[in-house]
Amino acid sequence: MTRRRRVTVLALAATLGAGTPAKATAPDGDLTSLVNPFIGTENEGNTFPGAAVPFGMVQLSPDTGHSTGYDYKDHHIRGFSTVHLSGVGCRIGGDLPVLPTTGEVTQTDNARYAAEFSHKNETARPGYYRVRLGSPGGSGGITAELTATARTGRQRYTFPATEQANVLFNAGQSLHRAVSSSVQVVDNRTVRTAITGRGFCQDTRPYTVYTITRFDRPFHAYGTWKDDRVTKNSRSSSAATGRNGAWVRFDTTDDREVEATTAISYVDAAGAERNLRAEEDDFDRTADAAQEAWEQRLRSIETQGGTRTLRRTFYSSLYRSFLSPNIGSDVDGRYTGWDQRTHRARGFTYYQNWSLWDTYRTQAQLLALLAPREARDMALSVLRVDAEGGWLPKWGYGTVETNIMTGDPVTPYLTNAFHHGLLAGHEEEAYRALKRNADGVPPPTNPGVGREGNAQYLKDGYVPYLPDRQRSKPGDSDFHEGASATLEYALADGALARMARDLGHREDARRYTARSRNYRNLYDRKTGFFRPRGADGEFAGSADPAKSPGFHEGTAWQYQWLVPQDLPGLVELIGGKDKADHRLDSFFAYDRLLTDPARTAREVWVNGPYDYYNADKYNPQNEPDLIAPYTYLSTGRPWKTTDVVHAALTLFTDAPDGMTGNDDLGTMSAWMVLSAIGVYPVQPGADVWGLSTPVFERVDLRLDKRFYPRGRFTVSAPGTSRTDRYVRSVRLDGEAYDRTYVTTQALREGERLDFRVGPRPGDWGTGAAAVPPAIG
Repeated sequence: MTRRRRVTVLALAATLGAGTPAKATAPDGDLTSLVNPFIGTENEGNTFPGAAVPFGMVQLSPDTGHSTGYDYKDHHIRGFSTVHLSGVGCRIGGDLPVLPTTGEVTQTDNARYAAEFSHKNETARPGYYRVRLGSPGGSGGITAELTATARTGRQRYTFPATEQANVLFNAGQSLHRAVSSSVQVVDNRTVRTAITGRGFCQDTRPYTVYTITRFDRPFHAYGTWKDDRVTKNSRSSSAATGRNGAWVRFDTTDDREVEATTAISYVDAAGAERNLRAEEDDFDRTADAAQEAWEQRLRSIETQGGTRTLRRTFYSSLYRSFLSPNIGSDVDGRYTGWDQRTHRARGFTYYQNWSLWDTYRTQAQLLALLAPREARDMALSVLRVDAEGGWLPKWGYGTVETNIMTGDPVTPYLTNAFHHGLLAGHEEEAYRALKRNADGVPPPTNPGVGREGNAQYLKDGYVPYLPDRQRSKPGDSDFHEGASATLEYALADGALARMARDLGHREDARRYTARSRNYRNLYDRKTGFFRPRGADGEFAGSADPAKSPGFHEGTAWQYQWLVPQDLPGLVELIGGKDKADHRLDSFFAYDRLLTDPARTAREVWVNGPYDYYNADKYNPQNEPDLIAPYTYLSTGRPWKTTDVVHAALTLFTDAPDGMTGNDDLGTMSAWMVLSAIGVYPVQPGADVWGLSTPVFERVDLRLDKRFYPRGRFTVSAPGTSRTDRYVRSVRLDGEAYDRTYVTTQALREGERLDFRVGPRPGDWGTGAAAVPPAIG
């Protein structure tokens, strides 16, 4: 980008007023101009508005004091830090907050030197962020711009004319709990840090992030601080706890711009240095490259029809779906494995950050479709965790296991990769790791808990609910959520049974299929709902399904539908299609929904971002209910799936509070994208996709021919609208199609799916053979 073009971009950014941060600085016609990075930054969506490239190691973004980074309601920025995760629910990342200031450096706590800002002077687009910092904290009149590459973050600060233009490096105040940090002023252009942290909801083993920052011009003064003591001309501090940092100073009386590039590595300082050298460039060229990278990603789906607001919401969701998992290996292929040793990725890129309890339900499937090369490397990375760390991951951050959430999410994650052909050449390796995980528990010396309740599950057919049992390792315990853990284990068993059958392990397939029916062991015929069982085998806790304990972030009402491996069996258990349909109607407040879909979604379904319990209604903000709207496909009323899905889609908007719940590394965003397309993975870990009416008249998926030979799959629904939303008929590659689902093979080998819609339901998808099948 030339200097002249940069001025034009800044002029465009300066025109953005309050309440319009979603307007992009990209030219009209670019899909990046439809993305609003501020969506989800309010009401605990926990997204971040800063700069990143798809799946980048670095996410350079402002921190305002919120536990996960940025809150749209805040008005002060404490720093721009290098690592964030989109939509997580607990503190993590935020390493090395950096902030430009002016004047003497007297404060070392970033809550005290934080700079005031206004949304009137803030803008963002994919790969670029800009804000004008106000006067509190000595930061008057400073413009900060951010952009990124895969392993570096670039900052450009435009200071007022002053001899005291500072950049503060706060190594000791990350979002997570810092174990220790060190900082070193290497020369008159370079600052290096090492930050060791731990924690995510609870303490984990420690991990270390190494950073190096190089400026485009020399600074003329510098110093460090430790806690409240600021020292001039001090070059380094030893590793220590507490506030630990450095400051550097520039004279901007003649040249007001200062540029800096920060590279990170999870291996060592030399890795950060190599990443810096490999990806160092001019700020403007970097911003252009970041925008182009996002444009190419977003063009993997091209839409026709729909309002501009719908398209903004859709492409913003697609954008967030591509933010993670994140590159974990350096440019030379080295990475820190879960054995805390250095390894080298050969023939693939190593990825990390595994929010598997969330992403196995939606985002894994979307990435398998739209980013299969990266999704393959991600699956191979999970296998490296097993090979090097001794067990498959559950919820992994960086180089460590957190054990957050319950169940067995890694099994459907990897079996999904298998069905998409992403494990070619590694099928048996993956199967061996999954079989060991499904049939055992990690040894006490391993930091992971795996299927913690497996011994009891294999013996009795359920995980007992033991709320007073002490945790054996940091993180969550399956025994504390015995009911939902049982359902999750059974789901995983079903997914593994299908993989075993396809690989020819027939006896294993029969065994896992039988175990996938263990959900029935929790069914209380007196209440008609699942209930936890204690160690004595008796049902435990309240008989009221809205108040039953033992379900992780949900109730028995919400978890009753989490049997995707055997929905026909569940419907039969409830009493048949009519009774199941009646219960679904109550669950979704269906009569009210037909009268006012958007109001029902907001006032009946949604309670609060973390209000998971004491409810008998659908919770569209949390993972256990993501498949629930598609259960109507199994009762022979597919039009009701469309009614519920389209109502839930109204919860996604293009405003800062336009996210339903935590995004959880793209999980909710991927739900929006797939549901808007009308093709949704109703059997996570297998190969079955449920159908509902698309919200666009036409969607073209641009697919990688290495994995999808046709290279494109089209979904059309001419005339689809709020009123004309019911499927009258479907054609798959030109042939009449009455099933309410398609398979992954159909998506890989087919070319198009055509919906004919109308204002009233028809008889499409109501036949006995139309419902999604059980595994087995």
